[in-house]
Order: sequence, then C-alpha cells, then structure tokens
Amino acid sequence: MGRRVKEYVDVEDHVSIDDLIEKLAAIRDGLPKGSNAELRLRGDEIFGHRITISYFRAQTKEEAAVEKRYAEEARDAKERELQRLQAELGVVCYAAPGKRGKLRIVA
Repeated sequence: MGRRVKEYVDVEDHVSIDDLIEKLAAIRDGLPKGSNAELRLRGDEIFGHRITISYFRAQTKEEAAVEKRYAEEARDAKERELQRLQAELGVVCYAAPGKRGKLRIVA
C-alpha cells in the first residue's frame, strides 16, 4: 500500500442546518473507504468559525513521483554535504554494528 495523504474540507459557518446536513452527507458519500474522517470546529470570534473535515486518501501517482524525486534529491544533497564535511574535517563516520546504529567517528 502506498503512502496516504491527509486532505481537508472546510465548511462555512453561516449556513442553514438543512444546508449543513446536505453538505456533510455529500462529503461523507464522497469519502474513500477507510478514510478515518474527523470533524472539528475551528476558528475564533475574530477570524470566524469553520467546520473542518480531515480524512486520509491514497497518494496519486503524480504526488508519489514528485515526492520520490524530491526525496532522492534531498538524500543526494545530504550525502554530498556529509562527504564535504568529512573531507573538511578529515573524519569518517560509519554506522556501528548493533541495535542502535550509532555513528562511530574514526580520525
């Protein structure tokens, strides 16, 4: 199973009760199976109140491709930075064998 993404739906606070029920029913009917939807009241007196529904959905292929590309770039950047720092300091770090995988420093 791929990664899941948290989505949000906001419902305005100045609607009639019938409109609110219809809107919530439509949102519920459109939720994917196993979405673990939650309803929360958010906001305050200054900025207004809103009903927020959050749920999980499967990640799209496009989102997965973008995330993979950025994850690879971030990993490569970290590796380059580690190599640069090791060369600058003349120190090599490696994962020590064992449960915790602590780094050992060899000068």
